Amino acid sequence: MSTLREIADRVGVSVATVSRALNDKPGVGADTRRRILDAAQAVEYFPNLAARSLATSRTQSVLFIIHRRQFLAGEDPFYPYIMQGLEEALTSEGYAVMPVTLSASQLEGSLASIPAIRQRRPAAIVLAGPDIPSPFLVAASASGLPTILVDNATRETSIPAVLPGNEEGCKRATMHLIEAHHQSDIALLRGPSDWVSSEERTDGYLAAVQAAGLEPLIMTADDTTIETGQETTRQVLEARPETTAIVAINDAMAIGALRAARKMGRDVPKNLAITGFDDIAWAAYSDPPLTTVRVPTIEMGRLAGRLLIDRMAGSLTEISRTRVDTRLIIRESCGCHQEESSE
Repeated sequence: MSTLREIADRVGVSVATVSRALNDKPGVGADTRRRILDAAQAVEYFPNLAARSLATSRTQSVLFIIHRRQFLAGEDPFYPYIMQGLEEALTSEGYAVMPVTLSASQLEGSLASIPAIRQRRPAAIVLAGPDIPSPFLVAASASGLPTILVDNATRETSIPAVLPGNEEGCKRATMHLIEAHHQSDIALLRGPSDWVSSEERTDGYLAAVQAAGLEPLIMTADDTTIETGQETTRQVLEARPETTAIVAINDAMAIGALRAARKMGRDVPKNLAITGFDDIAWAAYSDPPLTTVRVPTIEMGRLAGRLLIDRMAGSLTEISRTRVDTRLIIRESCGCHQEESSE
């Protein structure tokens, strides 16, 4: 296998610069980054999976790749709906969508070593979820196979991505709590800071509390599950018992917050308001029903499919982040239940 040194010598840069580019890190100019990726392909640092697939009769399949825990998580049936939308867009064009769930160790390894890549000879790849590491995203894009990201994005490398309006959605939820007269501590429960969704939703929360002249209170967890929602809520309420509202970065954490509040004797919404994000199926049936930000998951999938068709046809020339609008759905957990949701 080619080394970073070979790529560095070809481009005339340091090995450290090559490493930054291949790991989607900042500090590399756009032109230098492009030349590094071109050199990586030329020396087959990234195997040319498109050429390999053509040589072995490429199929009409599109791989929907996701971290195993995200796709199988019963508490957060989010990504199957995205895949449904993707199928709706691609089936009429003769493509079949194949789900591929990968472990953390597989996502840290080589794209070419994944059996589904070798055996199914896909026409394209869709990578979904915030916890697929950046080097894997860069490798997929550099493989030659048309690639689209959904609910994730690279920060430095140009790869088409479809995301919800994370910042605006979280800002709207936080402002709703502020307008409901929560003027003491409003805590944010968020996931890993290197996830794009965590970063953008945090920015929305910060914009709202700072505009209101309030001090932010942010708790970071290493995952966004019911369990981490319970634990971070316990920490918040023990350290800052005056907290009257919690903004959770997704519905799983918000449901965990509801459970923790109940165990600690806090009535929701009487003396603690809670909001989530995503509007998963469980949100409407939690106790109390969860105020949340609705993400149009099926539409995200459809949009990703349309972009992928354009990319396979060579007509997608603008590489950018494409956004879908979110809606604030007001239920009982914030103490402001009403029949209509906020646009």
